[in-house]
Amino acid sequence: MRHRILAEFFGTWFMVGIGCGSVALGAPGWLISLAFGGAVTLAILVFQPVSGAHINPAVSIAFARTGHLEKHLLMPYIVAQLAGGLAAGVMLGGVGPTALAPGVSTAEGMAIEVFITFVLMASIYWIVVKSKTHISIAFFVGGAVAVLAYFFGPLTGASMNPARTFGPNIASGMYSSLIFYSLTTILGALIASEMYLRLYVNDHPQD
Repeated sequence: MRHRILAEFFGTWFMVGIGCGSVALGAPGWLISLAFGGAVTLAILVFQPVSGAHINPAVSIAFARTGHLEKHLLMPYIVAQLAGGLAAGVMLGGVGPTALAPGVSTAEGMAIEVFITFVLMASIYWIVVKSKTHISIAFFVGGAVAVLAYFFGPLTGASMNPARTFGPNIASGMYSSLIFYSLTTILGALIASEMYLRLYVNDHPQD
């Protein structure tokens, strides 16, 4: 169990550190998206055999709902992921917090974050069902993160991950948005988990 928790901590720390590190270096938006997607890919390649490399509380909550994660590990996973995100946020001095862009309303931001987290989680379920190799899963999920971040990052920061927001936003003092990003990303992931249960599990009762 300890190795799994440590893998979630370091995987999340690496993802937030690389992604927000690209922000600190002043990278353009497309390169920031690639940095986040690439970091997710590498984290899955390294840590998936150990912990599943969720590196995202919303993913862990959805996986606990669908039986892909033992329920007694849910809280340790979430704590490790938030701690990893916070460690990276502090290390970078709070660079790269997520926030709604000027002109994006709270309702619009909510719809975007729910939608993109749903798309990410649905794509994770799809590739987990279709592929048994963590290499293909890593590149597919990392690619999904990069594409979603590229298109929606300018609008909401494209969090899709409570831990990605938690660390940089705590370190930068932007506490007010924590509940918003946590609830919207978790909701999006849970909608995907319910879709998985209804559309896949019900049709494959023996799997």
